[in-house]
Formats: sequence, C-alpha cells, structure tokens
Amino acid sequence: MNNSILILGDSGTGKSTSLRNLPSNETFLINIIGKPLPFRGASKKFTQLSPDGLTGNYYSTDKGATVKRVIKLINDKRPDIKYLILDDIGFVAMNAYMERIKLKGFDKYLDIGEEFKLAIELTNQLRDDLFCIVTMHIETDPQGKTKPKTIGNVIDKHINIEGRFTHVFHTMVSEGEYKFLTNNDGIRMAKTPMGLFDENYIDNDMMKIIDSINQYNNEDISL
Repeated sequence: MNNSILILGDSGTGKSTSLRNLPSNETFLINIIGKPLPFRGASKKFTQLSPDGLTGNYYSTDKGATVKRVIKLINDKRPDIKYLILDDIGFVAMNAYMERIKLKGFDKYLDIGEEFKLAIELTNQLRDDLFCIVTMHIETDPQGKTKPKTIGNVIDKHINIEGRFTHVFHTMVSEGEYKFLTNNDGIRMAKTPMGLFDENYIDNDMMKIIDSINQYNNEDISL
C-alpha cells in the first residue's frame, strides 16, 4: 500500500511545523539541508544515526544516492520506525546544480535528474506500515499554477513528482492560521483520495492526518 505524503509550500507556511506531533521514538528524519526543525523541543527529539544504522533517528545529507541508502536501511532494518521524513527533498537537485554550475552542456541536467530520482524513487515502494512524508518548496509555472520547485525541465518531464504520491497537501496561511489544502483548486496542486476529507482546508497536523488516513484505509465497507 502506498502511504506516501507530499507537502508543498513556500518557506514559513507550515511544512516542517506540521511534523511536530509525530512520536519521536517512531520517527526518522532525513534532513536535506540540515536546518533546525521549527517547533519546541525538536533538537531533543532527534539523535544522530549510529554507524550500524540500528539506533538514532536523524541523518543529514543532500546526496541522492545517500538518501536512497538511508531510506532502504530504515525500510529493511528499522521496524521501529513508522514515519520517515524527507525534509526539503528539492534541495537534492538544487545543491547538485550549484555544484555543477560552471559546467556547460545539457548532460549536467541529466546527472541532476538522476540524482534526484535516486532520492525519491523509493517513496512509494516501502513496507505497508511505514509512512513516508516528503516536503518541497514551490514555484509558479508560466500558466500561474504552483508546482514543486526543481531545476530545469528534466525532472518535471520525466519524474512526475506529484504522481508518485497518493496524498499531496499544499500549505495555506490565512489570518494567522496555518492550514493544508486537500484537493486541487485550479492553482495549487493538492490531492487526496475521494472521501478522505470533507473539508478543503484542514489543520497542518501530520499526526492527525495520518490517523485519518489509517482510519480511511482500514474502514470496513459492507456491500
């Protein structure tokens, strides 16, 4: 079962903050750019992954191949982890671009696309009891619609980021309230299974969202 979740939004609109209520003893964070999480007590909730990979719930890297190895480790050897976070995954591509910025030619974009693909391709191939929560920044396309922020057109054309996720939420901030959009409004990309949420806007609390998803997936439908 695909338990992948994508959270899209600008900086400071509640992407990382939505993770605040996930239980730290069942959560693993892959922090792409190493920024502190924006909620009280975050530094106490996450400890560095041990060399053998069997303890710890935090790792920071912006290398796609390394992200893939850590994902596989958590999926295969850490049954205690139920929530895997890839925070700011788009920086895998952006940082790879900056490392190659002086290189000329189209091949560098192919290399960047491959590195990003390595980081994200496993998100919908994980064990059934593992939720994978991915955050990304957004940009506006020529039609005025928002999309995940990437580098060049290779990723957009060949990876189809949103298509890899069953649940896509878009952050919304209105009058000091931080919300998630649950379905596409024609401008902002969002999607959730039919009937999962009655409202177009929900609280940005990922633990409550996962509880709703579990209830939805396990609901007994009488014929």
